[in-house]
Amino acid sequence: MPHALVLELARNAVFIALLLAGPLLLVALSVGLVISIVQAVTQIQEQTLSFVPKLIAVAAAFLVALPWMLQMLVKYTTELFRSIPSLVS
Repeated sequence: MPHALVLELARNAVFIALLLAGPLLLVALSVGLVISIVQAVTQIQEQTLSFVPKLIAVAAAFLVALPWMLQMLVKYTTELFRSIPSLVS
């Protein structure tokens, strides 16, 4: 297997991983930022106050984005499986 092919497969896998994790990370970042601003304004320094809303928001975003994420994973996997004969030879 040529090095270029291995690099292309790795690049595609990392791209899909970033594409799938990106929206969830952005939700966690934005909720964390809002909670941090609220904590700074109200001077409440409770750790669970930032963790629980982030957990709920990421879980909700995951449930909303789950069909799209599964569609992307199935598409990537089928393309990868279809390319196996050309990869072996």
